[in-house]
Amino acid sequence: MSTGHPATVHAESAMDAALDAAREAAAAGDVPVGAAVFALATGDLVAVAANERERRADPTAHAEIVAIREAARVLGRWRLDGHALAVTLEPCTMCAGALVAARVEHLYFGAADPKAGACGSLYQVCDDPRLNHRVDVTWGVREPECAALLSAFFAERRRAGP
Repeated sequence: MSTGHPATVHAESAMDAALDAAREAAAAGDVPVGAAVFALATGDLVAVAANERERRADPTAHAEIVAIREAARVLGRWRLDGHALAVTLEPCTMCAGALVAARVEHLYFGAADPKAGACGSLYQVCDDPRLNHRVDVTWGVREPECAALLSAFFAERRRAGP
């Protein structure tokens, strides 16, 4: 995906952090999804998070939500303008809504989610003209790696059985 444009280079770097977080989620028994919030201008990472639904017994503890909450805490504000989120899996409707609500400028995601994706696969939450903010979206960042991580996790789950 790298085009040499600073935001693209920053997204690649942020996706490295998101992939590391996704691997940590898998090791903890959670679906391997990782997310990283970063400053578009500098690439500085503000927050990195993994899925924590199993660990927290919290259905809202998706990697994106955890990362957005941490970024808001670190920055001391809920508006994340000037920032982007890199995530290994296309956000669901809850997470896409959080991106819009937080005024995130750009979303970079790896693997598409044809069953629950709300940023292009099933829904277009980030680009809905009826909402008060739109999030620019770039698909397919490190898609093979992101998809392989998810496939391996679910293949292992199927082998292990109920």
